[in-house]
Amino acid sequence: MRRSLPAVLAASLLLVPLAGRAQNAPPAHAGGDIFGPPAPPPRRPAPVPARAPALVIGAPAITLAEAEARLVERNLAVIAARRGVDVARAQRLVADTSPAGSVGLSQSVAQVNEGGRFREYRGERFISPLNNLSLNLTLTIERGGKRELRNRYADQQISVAEAQVLDALRAQVFNLRQAFIAGLQARANLAVAVANRAALDTTEGLLRRQVQEGAIPEGDLLRFQASRLPFEQDVAGAAQAYAAASAMVAALLGEDATRPSAPAPRGSVAALLAPVPLDLRGEFEVTRPLGLSRQDLAAALPRRADVVAAERGVTAAEANIRLQEAARSRDVTFSGTASRTELSQDLPNASRPVFANNTLGLGVSIPIFTAPITRGNIAVAQAQQGQARAQADAALAAARAEFATAWATYEQARALLELTTGPALRRAQEAYESTEAAYRAGGRTLLDTLDALRTLNATRVAANAARAAYLLALAALEQASGVDGIAPHL
Repeated sequence: MRRSLPAVLAASLLLVPLAGRAQNAPPAHAGGDIFGPPAPPPRRPAPVPARAPALVIGAPAITLAEAEARLVERNLAVIAARRGVDVARAQRLVADTSPAGSVGLSQSVAQVNEGGRFREYRGERFISPLNNLSLNLTLTIERGGKRELRNRYADQQISVAEAQVLDALRAQVFNLRQAFIAGLQARANLAVAVANRAALDTTEGLLRRQVQEGAIPEGDLLRFQASRLPFEQDVAGAAQAYAAASAMVAALLGEDATRPSAPAPRGSVAALLAPVPLDLRGEFEVTRPLGLSRQDLAAALPRRADVVAAERGVTAAEANIRLQEAARSRDVTFSGTASRTELSQDLPNASRPVFANNTLGLGVSIPIFTAPITRGNIAVAQAQQGQARAQADAALAAARAEFATAWATYEQARALLELTTGPALRRAQEAYESTEAAYRAGGRTLLDTLDALRTLNATRVAANAARAAYLLALAALEQASGVDGIAPHL
């Protein structure tokens, strides 16, 4: 059965020093302990964990601060939100204009004479466009301050779009920090897994020589080789987790996560890390206190970007109601017409012919029967304002629930961090030291010492996981409360 990750990591760290001691141990009987019985000297060397080798990743290195700076300019969701501000500003330009007038030009191109009403058609002719011309001009005068109200509504739409940009940035920064912390934790696990595999290789070489020398039976070597599969899976799993976190960071930065990589030997760590687009760098061992109370953070929730955007949506809806109410004041349209014709237009019984006829006309129009339409538009705007109000209340309620969850997670992470890095780690250290001293004096077996060291290493791994959870809880608190400066600086 596959062992748990802390136990596997702790056991693998012991293989190098134990194998070194086994090389000088007396021959073991068949089926016995491959390390042999404890040596008789009064002081015996205790097992010491091996150091993890440095990981060599060919991808460009990046820190969290550098990634956050790139995200502001390159994140696609933030860029899309900025385009929404551009759209709102363009609509503001449209709103700040009066209704467009119109100019028309018309000409008569044919004429048909009638001998009677709609009968006896005769005298058909086509008319040259040069012989007649009619020019029309139409202008609409707005009433009720509609232009000012449109500008006010457009300004509110711009403010909503700007708040949505901040909200998109808030969400994307949290996603980046979440992926980055996960990547650093995966990198630490990968470093330990690589060290484990290196220790396994060294130990297997020592065991091979002991088999050749007859110091241990070959069955012990076969059992050791069969036990390597979980360790290889740990390397692959840690590398996969690191690659996934690196790809997520690259996607959030708007970069190509499928960059070409140099070929590497099959089965090597470099081959596992070849698809990694970015080398995530940072430290998460150092933690700092929050420095703010729950009341302080809860009081800042109405200023969170999404809540602000929802409240500005309510203000924009109210401005739209005022705009629709202004439609009660009907607009007035003025028109003018000027025409000239050189066709025969002699008045009846005229004493002399007329060469051309010039006319000038003026007109005014006011729309009628608009009250039902205006009332309907006002009702729609009022319903939209009620909808926006409900959405704003829902946004604030969701923000409070999210903050309550984030605070509970933070309290649990802080308690776990204090427990894991405080008494639990201290007790594990003391237990190992006492067991080691008893082993040196001959009062404990090697298995007892190995078990104490395995417990100490498992506690250290748990402490690292608790640090990562605490840092992620701080980032979640900043995302939930909207207060800057809470998230860790790795």
